[in-house]
Amino acid sequence: MASTGSTPFPKWQLAILLGAPLAIGLGYLYLRNRLEDPEKKKVADLKAKTTISLDNEENNAKAAESAIDRAMKLKGAGNRAFHAGEFDKAIALYNEAIEACPPDHTVDLATFYQNRSACYEKREMWEQVKEDCTFALKLNEKYVKAFLRRSRAAEKSGDLVLALEDVTSACILEKFQVQSSLVNADRILKALGRQHAREALAKRQPVMPSKHFIKTYFSAFSEEPITKLQLEDNATGGFAKAKKALEAQDYESVVDACTEELEADGKYKYEALLLRATFYLLLGRHDEAQADLAKVIDSNASPKVKVNALIKRASLFTQLENTEHCLEDFAHAAKLDPSNSDIYHHRGQVYLLLERMDEATAEFAKAVELNPNFSIAYIQKCYADYRLAQLHKNVGALNQVRSEFERALEKFPRCAEAYILYAQVLSDQQEWGRAESLFDSALSVDPDNAALYVHKGLVQLQKNTDFDKAVKLINKAIEMDEKCDFAYETLGTIEVQRGNLRRSLELFEKAIALAKTELEMTHLFSLKDAAAAQLKVSERWGLDWTVS
Repeated sequence: MASTGSTPFPKWQLAILLGAPLAIGLGYLYLRNRLEDPEKKKVADLKAKTTISLDNEENNAKAAESAIDRAMKLKGAGNRAFHAGEFDKAIALYNEAIEACPPDHTVDLATFYQNRSACYEKREMWEQVKEDCTFALKLNEKYVKAFLRRSRAAEKSGDLVLALEDVTSACILEKFQVQSSLVNADRILKALGRQHAREALAKRQPVMPSKHFIKTYFSAFSEEPITKLQLEDNATGGFAKAKKALEAQDYESVVDACTEELEADGKYKYEALLLRATFYLLLGRHDEAQADLAKVIDSNASPKVKVNALIKRASLFTQLENTEHCLEDFAHAAKLDPSNSDIYHHRGQVYLLLERMDEATAEFAKAVELNPNFSIAYIQKCYADYRLAQLHKNVGALNQVRSEFERALEKFPRCAEAYILYAQVLSDQQEWGRAESLFDSALSVDPDNAALYVHKGLVQLQKNTDFDKAVKLINKAIEMDEKCDFAYETLGTIEVQRGNLRRSLELFEKAIALAKTELEMTHLFSLKDAAAAQLKVSERWGLDWTVS
């Protein structure tokens, strides 16, 4: 759960920024020109009620009334019936209003269809709601109420694409000032992203992460039993091969070598299970990882091996959004080996993700107490302390945290994570110059870390709104590491802001191909869907999102 390649910005951020100078999050606009043809079939019992008329006095006056006057009176009567809860009567009156309305009064006619759809909504007749809203939108293409009502009906009937298109259209027309519409858009966007992610995960091919990512992953454990295990110089067998492949960064060979050890029921079968499970995790093969980790946890392996397996399974449960099982595994690990600092370090990261700051700071403090020389836990404790101070707006604590970061840099001058997290804190405080300098210092100790160029690009955006320089830096990250998903995601988001929507779609696709979990993929699909929709919006309504 190392954080060096992640962004500090919230993953689910509905940033509506038309005309704003910069959005580091998603400039979210989602629309497609998708108006369904009206369904031919009507509900018979409602169709039979189309002959309700007004009282005799009104009938006698029909000849003297204009058609639109009669239609408006019928609409008024329908409104009264609707508010009285007489939905069938209201439907019939709106039917008559539609029949009476001259076809050139398109705005009024759209209102009648939209009002009738409100009656269908009360009856939970979702197809009829969508049909009438579609009629209304063909007559008045920027009718907010019709977009919102059809969105609700589409969501209820499981058509999330249409639901998202319509609620986003409404958001644009409302100039993003109506909070309820933004909340609905965010909810539907997440649901659609999850749907797309599950479809994609069923077909995805596992991709080995970059060598730097794997190296960083293993470095996040101070008591990693695989890397600490020393084999005899003449050791043979599958696990010996796997260990040598790991040390040589021949990662593609690790899984097969571990399998060889297991098939031979070798001396290091539990270590082989743990190492194979670790690479299954890195590949996003979660079912296989979970199966191997369970075998280790239920075995006679050493406490260090079992605890490492529990920590890794807990982290997997976090990715699968199963917090209860995650915390159960950490508790189990703490009982097995209460002095293992990795337990508290990684549980602190989970609490940080859950924004349970008091618990996060306590866990990191325990990890540092047990292993004060483990740089990753030390600096993440500083970052957790910062988040807690920020949450409580405690100026004194914020100043103390800065002093802690300075001490961390003195204590661990070769720890890239120390420079990175302190730089992120200073970016939050808009101290761009020092933040940029710290990212440069991180590069001096970790020159193969492509994500650092992404962070440097983000500083350029925050400091100067310099899109060109930011893009150049992030493209350098991609040149360094073609598997840097953080770079593709960030650059895709920037290209959305620049109005280069087709390019952004390509970038989000590349990030999706590298995603390892449903949670990551859900987020990335939401970005891709939003960019595709913005492209549709610009084509349909002639909007220009390009940043000049």
